[in-house]
Amino acid sequence: MDASFALDPRLAEGSLPVADWPLCHVRLKDDRRFPWLLLVPRRPGLVEITDLDPADYRALCEETLRATRLLVGLERPDKTNVATIGNVVAQLHVHVIGRWRGDSLWPDPVWGRGTAEPWDGPGLEARVARYRGAAGGS
Repeated sequence: MDASFALDPRLAEGSLPVADWPLCHVRLKDDRRFPWLLLVPRRPGLVEITDLDPADYRALCEETLRATRLLVGLERPDKTNVATIGNVVAQLHVHVIGRWRGDSLWPDPVWGRGTAEPWDGPGLEARVARYRGAAGGS
């Protein structure tokens, strides 16, 4: 990661590193209910998407598309949700979440509803390895 970049500890909590793409640090949430990636641009002080310069904005869009395609390719969800909410954690980050009709929260959004259901140790390790293999990019 870039030396000036610091990941908010609340984003690190409950997620594991998958890859570092040209702009974003990519993490997988430890929640067996949903396949859930977090993309965090490695630039200090970003809060809003409008804080990005034009080149980084384009890179974020491209990497969000890449993450969505990666998740869809691995999980085949019925729907993907992509959002930059940031009400709890101000650091700019993008959620890419796979959803299935009939999942425990369908059709409601996942934020603020229910508690994450962590994977067991070996299950989590296998899941992260699967995502790392598909994500490429260090």
